[in-house]
Order: sequence, then structure tokens, then C-alpha cells
Amino acid sequence: MLAAAAALLGLALGPRLARATVRLARRGPAVSRRRVVVTAAGVAAALAGAAATTGTRPALVGVLWVAGAAVVLAGVDLAVHRLPDVVTGPAVGVLLVAFVVDAAVEGGWSDLGRAAAAAGIAFGVAALARLAAPSGLGFGDVKLLGLLGLLLGWRGWDVLVLGVFLGLLVGAVVSLVLLASRRAGWRTAIPFGPPLLVGAAAAWAVAGPL
Repeated sequence: MLAAAAALLGLALGPRLARATVRLARRGPAVSRRRVVVTAAGVAAALAGAAATTGTRPALVGVLWVAGAAVVLAGVDLAVHRLPDVVTGPAVGVLLVAFVVDAAVEGGWSDLGRAAAAAGIAFGVAALARLAAPSGLGFGDVKLLGLLGLLLGWRGWDVLVLGVFLGLLVGAVVSLVLLASRRAGWRTAIPFGPPLLVGAAAAWAVAGPL
């Protein structure tokens, strides 16, 4: 019932988030019907999955917010290779507040501490990787990894490691497919945000319901 309600919410938010994606990608005011349908379907699936695994607890508000933000971030990154702070920043803030409230209600202070530590480590390692190889990760990817560290770290260190691994794996497979099909070259910039988000979603799903 909760997942169905979340899916309906996603369908209702689809047109609004589709317009936000186009606006953030600076592709003009026109929003195609196809983009609305794809965005609505993506948000509905993301919100339904988040609700089904999180359940009725305060953390659900933050997880739903991140699920919706993930669809927008993926759409913008695919269009213009950019992960806007105006989406990532509020997602971090809402998720953190939701986790704090959840810890106060459910008593999961250790989960909150682990999530904060995971966010800091994920952000720090990604920032160092960017300094070592600026052509690899963009700073938007670094911030996204901080957000995903907070989200997945709340479930456990193993979930975080699995999410990052799956994100890297998806990114590598996509790159090889594009190279093999000659749709990209060795120097072609490929957005890294969507594979990271897919990996995070898969790891969250594999972790199962709370």
C-alpha cells in the first residue's frame, strides 16, 4: 500500500521534475512528452522502491527525496554532464535531517554516526581521486559520492562498498559498450553520475527492507 502510494506520488511529480531537468540542463523551456513519461516512470519506480524498503519511519522522507533527486540528477548529467548543486545540496540536507529525526525516534544513533562517517570518507576519497586525476571525476561526482555515502552508510559499510563497486562496474560496462559500438572514443567524456546512482539503487535494493 505504501509503495503504491509512493508510485502515485512519483507519477504526479513526473511533469514537474521533467521541467526541472530541462531547466537545469539549460535545454530551453520545451518539455517533450517522451521526457515527461520517462521521468514520471523513473520517479514512480524510485519512490515505490524507496517506500517498500524503508517502511513507515521518519527516514522515509529523506530517502524519498533522494530517490526523486536521483532521477533529476541522472537526467541532467546525461544531457550536459553536470550534477547541479541546487539538487545535490538540498538532498543532503533533507536526508541528514530525516536521519537525525529517525535516530531520535527509533534510537538508531549508531546508524546515524556510521552514515555521517561514511559520507565524510566517501567525499574525502572522491576529492583525493579528483585531485590526483582531474579528468576522471568531476566535482559534482565528488559531492554525489558524499550524498551516496550518507545514504548507503546508514544501511551499513557493506552496502556502501557494494554500491560504489556496482556503480564503477556499470560505468565500466557502459563505457565498453559505447566504445565497441563506436558511439564514443577513448577521450569521450562519459557522465559518471548515472552509473553511480544505478549502483547505489541496486545496493539499497539488495540490502532488503529495513
